[in-house]
Amino acid sequence: MPTFSLNINGKDYSIDAEPEMPLLWAIRDYAGLTGTKFSCGIAQCGACIVHIDGAPVKSCSFPLSAVAGKRITTIEGLSENNDHPVQVAWIEEQVPQCGYCQSGQIMAAVALLDQNPNPSDEEIDMAMTGVLCRCGTYPRIKKAIRKASKLS
Repeated sequence: MPTFSLNINGKDYSIDAEPEMPLLWAIRDYAGLTGTKFSCGIAQCGACIVHIDGAPVKSCSFPLSAVAGKRITTIEGLSENNDHPVQVAWIEEQVPQCGYCQSGQIMAAVALLDQNPNPSDEEIDMAMTGVLCRCGTYPRIKKAIRKASKLS
């Protein structure tokens, strides 16, 4: 079995696993970081979004072999005290209901704001389309993204 060197949230991990193993399982089972959630398993819902070199990726279907030498950031890597502007806005706007999709929602929102610090409502809608919220907190998500853009 090959060994992969991964940098997750600035920490190096050595993982013995099959190349096609989804990144999600390396993050959760080998690195012990459980903030990234498993939901659909087919890259349709977005609960598993992490950043790879700053870009949002659905980790449930992204193979481990494709991340060697890249910088991986999970929800745990955004801040130590939940003080990232998007996390602050999420808390202030009381976005989560059940909370299951929220790490994916937050990671998608951070990627959007990194690329576009002042997005329009249409740009928010487009960026967040691939992240499903079963509870339907989309209006609060949009409001929190707008607030985070002002906090950054």
